[in-house]
Amino acid sequence: MELTKTIAISGKPGLFNIISQSKGGFVVQSLGDQKKFPISNTHNVSVLNDIAIYTYEKEVPLREVFLTINEKESGKKTISHKSDNKTLINYFIEILPDFDQERVYPSNIKKVLQWYNILIAAEFDFSTIKESEETENPEKTEES
Repeated sequence: MELTKTIAISGKPGLFNIISQSKGGFVVQSLGDQKKFPISNTHNVSVLNDIAIYTYEKEVPLREVFLTINEKESGKKTISHKSDNKTLINYFIEILPDFDQERVYPSNIKKVLQWYNILIAAEFDFSTIKESEETENPEKTEES
């Protein structure tokens, strides 16, 4: 399972993996109940790997936010997305202190936490995010 093939479909709860692609759309599988079904190109789809969270200085990829949550929670589930808005905002400040509170709404935070918990329940391997980050952004080594 990769974030590049994991999507959210507008109007459908949960997350889905793209199984195959056709001219008219995709065949997806729900991460929750493992049911497979087709979706057409007319559905509004968001690939998790392409989503970013606004901060005051830049946009932070969702995968980095997931990694931070995963490290904070030691690979376990996080707080419920059904918590009150104040709790959600305070938690998100711990995860991403400089997130833009005027452009990132509590509803956005709810989605991020809900998606994270769905990935945990589906036994997503967050080390794959670290590996892809390292191959995309190799760290410069210092010369002595």
